[in-house]
Parts: sequence; structure tokens; C-alpha cells
Amino acid sequence: MFKSDLARKALSVFAAASVLLATAYAFAQTKPAHPPLGKRATDEQIRFWDIDVRPDGQGLPEGQGSVSEGEVIYEQQCAVCHGTFGDSEEYVQLAGGIGTLASSAPIRTVGSKLDTPTTLYDYINRAMPFPNAKSLSPSEVYALSAYILNLNDILPSDAMLDKNSLPKVQMPNRDGYTTDHGFMRIDGKPDTSNTACMKNCEKSVTITSELPAGFTEQFYGDVSDNFRDYRPERVAARMSAMVAKSEPVEWSGSQAIETHLCTVCHAIDNKVIGPSYKEIAARYSKDAEAVAKLRRSIKNGASGTWGIIPMPAQTNLADDEIERLVTWILEQK
Repeated sequence: MFKSDLARKALSVFAAASVLLATAYAFAQTKPAHPPLGKRATDEQIRFWDIDVRPDGQGLPEGQGSVSEGEVIYEQQCAVCHGTFGDSEEYVQLAGGIGTLASSAPIRTVGSKLDTPTTLYDYINRAMPFPNAKSLSPSEVYALSAYILNLNDILPSDAMLDKNSLPKVQMPNRDGYTTDHGFMRIDGKPDTSNTACMKNCEKSVTITSELPAGFTEQFYGDVSDNFRDYRPERVAARMSAMVAKSEPVEWSGSQAIETHLCTVCHAIDNKVIGPSYKEIAARYSKDAEAVAKLRRSIKNGASGTWGIIPMPAQTNLADDEIERLVTWILEQK
């Protein structure tokens, strides 16, 4: 009897140990190598950042735009900085200079320097118009690309661009792209010339230490809420919500300039890119036409008043909002 009980107990222990080992093995096979921090990016979030356009056209979206449509958009959004015909001498010239890169007086423009037309679309889509980048629809970017290429005599005036036709455009400098000079430097020097990091490079990298698995999760828990969503339209939405929540009745100029991203170029007390609001108010304090002048500058854009940096047209502002902003600016003296 004793031997039978002992054997039975041993068998039970062995069975229990087997179950534990099997469970541990299954857990080890399914547990990720690193703890999942944050949240998996959604397709919508990935699409927002996945905006690059390659030379062969990969990444170009649906849409289309004509030269004539681009001309209207250019006059409203671009001419104040780049000149009526892309011929600005104060900012970045967009047209002309084809064949001059190898000369003693190179003129660097879209037509003379770029080797692929998709680069033009990619840059406009990412960064223009200043300071409201990514405010243009794909069709508007196609239209602007068509008009700028027309200014450089690369496309005819009746041209239409879309994701199929744009990559086929033949750029004058398609075989001569170089980084031996700068894009915005009139003295011909490259934008970057430091080659220190290109010498004595390590051929392999060895990881010598790392945080233990689960370190962050163990000490801080789920840190996904600590990541902030800086997408421009959501920042603007949050600012608008803050204004609506904190001041449901009284309009606030200081919050309005934050909401409309005016603070990218202007501050109240000191110069940033453009003059401070106190400087503007002081200059126009005795000008009977101050309200009308400032209204036009905000709505249509201006250049030359405060130096070579132009004021882009703020076409996203309603007339009543411009009126309130002008009144508030003039009060800052």
C-alpha cells in the first residue's frame, strides 16, 4: 500500500510539473521579445506621414491639375514670395537659368537645377505654401507643378498633370544634377560641405548594453498616453477647442494668433521672422490708413515693408477674423 501511495503521489507531482512546463513553454513561444509600448499605428496615421514621392512616381496620389488652374493658385499663394512669374530677386527664384549651372553665374531654379519633376511635387506637397504647409489638395499641387513647369517653358500652356503624366516630364537638367553648389547661396558654395562624418566610418556596430526587457513597462506602465500627436491639423483643432472652451463669449487676440499659427513668424514683444506686434502697432500708430493697410497685408500678402522676408497671404482667415486681428494688433503699442 505504501509503495502504491508513493508512486501515485510521484505520478501526480510529475503530471503537475509537466503541465507547468508545457504552460511556460507555450507562454515563452507567444510572448513578444520586447514589451509592446505605445499603440500600433493605424493605416490613417501611416498615410499621413507616408507622403514621399519617388522619381519614378511611386507615392503620387490621385488627382489632376492644369496650368491655368495652377496660375490662379500661384497668384494667390506663391507670387508674394517667388515673384509674379517666378522671377523673385529677393527670395527663391523659380524660373529661368536653364543651362547656367556650369557657368560663372549659375541661376538655380526649378527649371535649371531639378533633375526629376516629382521632386517639385514632393516639395510643394511637404512644405508649401509657407506657413500653411500641407494645406493644398493633391489636385492643387498638380496644378501648381504644371504652372511652374510652364513658367520654365518645360510644359505648354494647355498641359494637365496627374500621377501618370508627371513622372514622364523631361527636365532640362535630368542628366546633370549636382550638389556642388547651394540652392539658396549666391556665392556658389554648397549648402553643406562638412565631410568629417564621411571618413573613418565604423564598419560594424556592436550593442554593448541595453535596458532589461520590460523595464519601461515595469516602472512606468503603459506609456502610450505620454506620446503627443503633433499633426498640424490636430494641433489647430486642439487650439480651437481651447479657445472655444476657455472663452465662449469674449474673443482673444493672443489665442487667435496661436490658433492660426501667426506665432510661427511673429511674437508680441520681439522679432522672430517678421516684426513683433508692438513694432507693427508703433509704426502705424499715426497712420490714418493703418487698418486698411494691415487688412490688405494679412489677406493678400505683402513684401518690402519690413525687409526682404515677405508676408504670405492668409487666405484661410475670414474677413471678420482679419478685422478683429487688425484691431488687436494696433492695440499692442
